[in-house]
Amino acid sequence: MTKKGRLSARRARTAWVFLLPSLLVLLLVAAYPLWRTLQLSFFQVSILQFPLKPSWVGLDNYKSLLADPYWWISLKNTAFFTIISVILETVLGLGIALVVNTRFSGRGLMRTAMLVPWAIPTVVSAQMWRWMYNDVYGVINDLLMRVHLIAHPLAWLATSRLALPSIIAVDVWKTTPFMALLLLAGLQSIPDELYEAATVDGASAWQQFWRITLPLLKPALLVALIFRTLDALRVFDVIYVMTGTNPTTMSMSVYARQQLVDFGALGYGSAVSMGIFLIIAIFAAAYLVSLRVEID
Repeated sequence: MTKKGRLSARRARTAWVFLLPSLLVLLLVAAYPLWRTLQLSFFQVSILQFPLKPSWVGLDNYKSLLADPYWWISLKNTAFFTIISVILETVLGLGIALVVNTRFSGRGLMRTAMLVPWAIPTVVSAQMWRWMYNDVYGVINDLLMRVHLIAHPLAWLATSRLALPSIIAVDVWKTTPFMALLLLAGLQSIPDELYEAATVDGASAWQQFWRITLPLLKPALLVALIFRTLDALRVFDVIYVMTGTNPTTMSMSVYARQQLVDFGALGYGSAVSMGIFLIIAIFAAAYLVSLRVEID
């Protein structure tokens, strides 16, 4: 083995030594619950029975899941929520990151202020916005009526065509700073000399963005998209606090919680949970492959 090969092998062993404690913790807190959930998904068992009497049903829970219209409704709601929220948060987050990455008076204050929505606990912000959306005493209706954009109060969370977009707006308000923070870190890793050389060569700001900023920002952008997409696919708290188990806005996680807790169906609820896990795993694998190709 060459000297370079021995050095690489030593680095790999050192990396495994540092990773091993984290992997053991992950195995303890994630692998066993996942395995137990998989086991329960093949049984019919109700939490209302005591003691629990599991009855083997094989793939019946999964067949029922595929035939359940409410599962497909929750899947459609989650997909719509994920696509729209991630696109808006990425575009707005990139814009904010570009602004706060420039040098101007009060930049430090703005960087701190933009994190306030993200710092507020999700349950608190969701409840706050629920009050603001209220059709009787909500401030949003009051402001829109004052500027004559609406003629009468709207029931934002009780109207089927408005409920999910209203929740998406709350999520965009809260999570855009997170995207901006990740993208700002990527922007600050780009050397200023590249922009100086491009300016000397006569490149406009728009050309610098497309030829320098965006290509060099792609790895950070993909990482931000991975985190945000996976988080959006398992969205629960903001939807549950604002609209509960309303089928109009129900996400996959809310649906799983309804089956497990409200209905006490541990077997069927576990099958729902495994369906969510499979969907998220597919998206994670696709993103990781894209990220690896981009880096290579």
